[in-house]
Amino acid sequence: MQYNYKNMVNKKAVLLLEDGTVMYGNAFGKRGTTTGELCFNTGMTGYQEVFTDPSYYGQVVIMNCVHTGNYGVKAGDVESDNVKVKGIIGRNLEERFSRFMADGSLQDYFENENVVAISGVDTRALVEHVRTKGAMNCIISSETDDITLLQKQLAAVPSMNGLELASVVSTNSSYTMGDEKSDIKVAVLDFGIKQHILKCFVERGIFVKVFNAKTSFEELEKFSATGYFISNGPGDPAPMDYAVKTIKQILEINKPLFGICLGNQLLALANGISTFKMHHGHRGLNHPVKNIITGKCEITTQNHGFGIDPESVKNNSNIEITHINLNDDSIEGIRIKNKKAFSVQYHPEATPGPHDSRYLFDDFVTMMKEIK
Repeated sequence: MQYNYKNMVNKKAVLLLEDGTVMYGNAFGKRGTTTGELCFNTGMTGYQEVFTDPSYYGQVVIMNCVHTGNYGVKAGDVESDNVKVKGIIGRNLEERFSRFMADGSLQDYFENENVVAISGVDTRALVEHVRTKGAMNCIISSETDDITLLQKQLAAVPSMNGLELASVVSTNSSYTMGDEKSDIKVAVLDFGIKQHILKCFVERGIFVKVFNAKTSFEELEKFSATGYFISNGPGDPAPMDYAVKTIKQILEINKPLFGICLGNQLLALANGISTFKMHHGHRGLNHPVKNIITGKCEITTQNHGFGIDPESVKNNSNIEITHINLNDDSIEGIRIKNKKAFSVQYHPEATPGPHDSRYLFDDFVTMMKEIK
């Protein structure tokens, strides 16, 4: 039987970068125009988790793997309730899929989620360009190839530097997960949390309540939490004064506190350490990190475009570095001296994997049990 392709190769699309670079390919997903900051993911699998990760909000993602979509899409393989990326760039975005458990094709998924994508791009050359020139804004269009028009639209896109996006993707109303009879309760500040982080808590018998990003400390305390969690999320942490204020208040009461990714950066800011925009960020499933405390190496899942300023850490006697990236020596984890607070820059929940770093959830549980 011949397969009926929805996406015909004569449907063209164009990619324009902020520095004037133009690349042409084939339209995929929804026909339209989209903009965002260009970044790339080095993972060989887990593309649906990438598309639904709120930390990617505002970004157009280059899928570094040559084939994306070949195992279809499945309802449970998500990190949030819908696609959060602004656009997708691929070498081969596949409509045909081989997984019998899949609910449908990537093409159908993108159409239903209104995702504009471009296929047939030399992604190796494009990734090399980003690694050399750094992250920049871009525009994809399958509606027009008028470069002058697209340049005007692209010029209106704000820089990710200084852009506060966490409150945009945060939950509108609080909700709970897990066994409400548990003697360990965690209050979660949602700056764009991934669902598998919450599942890692629930699997350990924790009752969690997820709060909107701008919830006051006073409101959080009404939950009588055993510990606090600061989630991942998109955008620049520097403008998030509301979050830094709340974290400072949590630190004052010295309850156990754990942060991931954006949560790591916010914990640093709450302790007087500055953050910075990275050249092109870390995104993928294969980043080596060394735990300085144990001396062991972990292969980690990462997704961040901002980091902790190492010079600020050197001048701060209250902070101890716990993890470093073995590719570039960037800071991947910290803990606060004389406080029950720690955080990591990478993602220990790591779905679909690897799971080297899930011990951090156990460390957090141990910390909470000790105070009880």
